[in-house]
Amino acid sequence: SGTDEHGLKIQQAAAAAGTSPAELCERVSGLFRQALTQAGVAYTDFTRTSEPRHQRAVRHFWGALRDGGVLYKGSYEGWYCTPEESFLPESQLAEGTDAQGRPCKVSLETGHEVHWTKEENYMFRLSAFRDPLQIWLRDNPRAIFPDPFYQCVLRWLDEDLPDFSVSRERNRLQWGIPVPSDPTQTIYVWVDALVNYLSVVGYPESHGAWWPAVHHVVGKDILKFHALYWPALLLAAGLEPPERILVHSHWTVRGQKMSKSVGNVVDPSVCLGQYGVDGFRYFLLRQGVPERDCDYYDEKVVKLVNSELADALGGLLNRSTAPSINPSNTYPCFSESCFPKVLDSREARGTGRACVEDYKLVAAVASLPAQVDSYFEGFQIYKALECIAQCVRQTNGFFQRHRPWKLDRKDAAEQLWLDTILHVTLECLRVYGTLLQPVVPHMADKLLSRLAVGPGERRLSGLTFLARYDGKPCPFEGRQLGPDTGILFHRLGK
Repeated sequence: SGTDEHGLKIQQAAAAAGTSPAELCERVSGLFRQALTQAGVAYTDFTRTSEPRHQRAVRHFWGALRDGGVLYKGSYEGWYCTPEESFLPESQLAEGTDAQGRPCKVSLETGHEVHWTKEENYMFRLSAFRDPLQIWLRDNPRAIFPDPFYQCVLRWLDEDLPDFSVSRERNRLQWGIPVPSDPTQTIYVWVDALVNYLSVVGYPESHGAWWPAVHHVVGKDILKFHALYWPALLLAAGLEPPERILVHSHWTVRGQKMSKSVGNVVDPSVCLGQYGVDGFRYFLLRQGVPERDCDYYDEKVVKLVNSELADALGGLLNRSTAPSINPSNTYPCFSESCFPKVLDSREARGTGRACVEDYKLVAAVASLPAQVDSYFEGFQIYKALECIAQCVRQTNGFFQRHRPWKLDRKDAAEQLWLDTILHVTLECLRVYGTLLQPVVPHMADKLLSRLAVGPGERRLSGLTFLARYDGKPCPFEGRQLGPDTGILFHRLGK
């Protein structure tokens, strides 16, 4: 992760705040790092485009473009949007009014004012890369995901591909990296910013250990820069495009686009305070669908998190480990006579006490790790969480159906069945806790600690469910449960 720090809007914001661009960036990049830490988001590197290692990589990248003969000096004019740091075509403009109420042109996408700008800049021959880009996408249909964004880029490649500006006049833009061998020009902010994908993996010397097996995660509003301009620049510099570009949509608030002027911007630090780190992460990942905008409002968070984390998952752990139902505080034994193995869950008729629904549960949870792994790999985290939530509901149904609290402990047969119900329930909870670690790390740790699952037993690889059902030993059977960790997730107030 990191911060893109150069550009005209930073230069202007610093001047307005009476500070230097470097001081402004130091403060703001600190806020980003703080927000990630607050949200429990780990990163291997936090890169800043103002760092010397990055500037060196950008100068080298520029040299590769120049040596490849894809840059030329040319006059460029058009409508420039400073907040977006880009020139916009007429099709992306609308009529608006400025701060004084005078008519002006604005960006259709953001509503920001644009200004007619004419400059002599370095240009990049994008027009020469239509065929290589089309071949790249045709040979790699999953290079841009989800599919609607892939189709969108293919359509752009069928339209005009005008050459674009890759530098700005230095007298307009001082806060940026000067063009090597031409101090009158500054490298355009987004060309410089895109190179951070390379600089952070050691370009130009040691990037080969990573590149091109990389996945970029980007917002849909910068798709053209990442899926059209960036691959073309890479090809021009003698490098391959990234392996995958994963694109996500935006959050709206009660159906409206988030906007400072409307005053409906959601502050993540406030949400983390209201819902807790795990509650807020769970909501965003459970409801965030990459291919379309998703709507946010507080009542929706409260309802979802209470229902799935506090009630369904927390309630299940609470009931299955309560001293009244599990006085020995152990991981009970499984009885094959109560829950005999069947080859087909639809033909679950036999001598045991398990019914058809119970066998369906076992089949669903057994297939869950592979399913979740596949959805995580496919950038469809919301689908993975839907599968887990569905299994949690089924497990609650299993527990409720057999009413273990009604069984007579003095009767040996009843005790066997009671232990089996608890064993199956705890096995299900162990799987859910393991799979939920990337999403709700604190809560998953609490759940697994309660089940006495050790640090080395929490990996996805080698995660086996209900080994005893398959006649294999279960390392957890008979183990003393961990100390009571309290309520798994406190219900949120309205």
